[in-house]
Amino acid sequence: MQTEPQFLEMMRKMPQLLAPSLAEDWPELPVVRAEGAYLYTADGRRILDFTSGIGVTNVGHCHPRVLEAAARQMREMVHSAVGVTIHRSLLELCEALIEVLPPKMDMFFFGNSGAEAVEGALKLARYVSQRPGIIAFEGGFHGRTYGAISVTSVKSKYRDHFEPFVPGVYFVPYPYAYRCPLGETPEAALEWTLQSLKRLFQHQIPPSQVAAMLVEPVQGEGGYIVPPASFLKELRRICDEHGIYLILDEVQCGFGRTGQMFAAQVFEVQPDIMAIAKGIASGFPLGATVASRELMSRWKAGSHGTTFGGNPISCAAGVATLQVIREENLLENCRQMGERFLAGLKALQAKYPLIGQARGLGLMLAVELIQPGSDKEPNPQAAMKLLNLSLERGLLAYMAGTHGQVVRFIPPLIVTADQVDQALNILDDALGVIWREL
Repeated sequence: MQTEPQFLEMMRKMPQLLAPSLAEDWPELPVVRAEGAYLYTADGRRILDFTSGIGVTNVGHCHPRVLEAAARQMREMVHSAVGVTIHRSLLELCEALIEVLPPKMDMFFFGNSGAEAVEGALKLARYVSQRPGIIAFEGGFHGRTYGAISVTSVKSKYRDHFEPFVPGVYFVPYPYAYRCPLGETPEAALEWTLQSLKRLFQHQIPPSQVAAMLVEPVQGEGGYIVPPASFLKELRRICDEHGIYLILDEVQCGFGRTGQMFAAQVFEVQPDIMAIAKGIASGFPLGATVASRELMSRWKAGSHGTTFGGNPISCAAGVATLQVIREENLLENCRQMGERFLAGLKALQAKYPLIGQARGLGLMLAVELIQPGSDKEPNPQAAMKLLNLSLERGLLAYMAGTHGQVVRFIPPLIVTADQVDQALNILDDALGVIWREL
């Protein structure tokens, strides 16, 4: 087992070098190399990575075709201030994205991240509609910049000490059937959300003053919550009725994560605006606000801007990423491995009462941990113990949920049946330890 003592020594200085808001997280692994579905640490360990950099490396770490495309572009041009200069990989990425996005999503504003994509979506909706209101959903996460955090409500600590926020934002419940006060069915959860929207329009803001509804098709940070099948179609109907733009935040669930290229295609809904990022370029910084040409062309020059957005290297990596997803048939692999993994998680749920629910879509999967014998009381302590025990056994997953009671799994779309089974065996062993200690 080869170690890198110099790097490990540097890691001891990390708390003095990096802001807590950046680097004080779990588990602070000292990684020296990443390849495919694995991370390799400075102390000689190989870790099965079921976080994918939080939904970023969908085609696996350091895919050779992505690296080759990025290196080729790096030798030609590193930076472009778009508008001052235009580069080939930017236009190639636009054309490639149009082929895989929902219909009419054919004009782009490129930034560097998901938060920037959300900021652009909010600005576009307000600018074009000339309305102030934004409706977002409880438990949603959209980023940490000021506009994005203003529409984020998954945890109050993300908002603590940052008020006043961008005004004109209103929240309604997301249809979270497992914790719905009307009952644990998709129908009850949808009814709760629709009733809340109706009350919002009656008491707080008329729909004629709402610019947009912003929603994650599957909630990410909130706990990998899959809504009722008709939820997004109901939002589409309400938006059409009142001239409201529907913004889909597909930052985490896009680029094959749900088994289709985008969750909009899973739920068969047409957005007006999309925010995309994370898996777009396999780890190179890139995000985009996307809309129809008719809508986006009304966002006039000078009303928004960027220095680094649409970077040539990131765009080249984005083109290669889309080619890999298509040519390696990764959407089909995502669906097959997602079914296998979810079936295994449901078997663990039946075996261990600690698991209140196993859920997900494609390879966006989670288990929600509860206190056994309680009325679904969240159990973040068990979730954290499961994460630590799994990591000791060679599997990296990550937490989610308002209380940290959810363990989420975000394997790369290249994951194999053997790797899924290995993860399930590790989870079974770790849950057994926790269960015996109760």
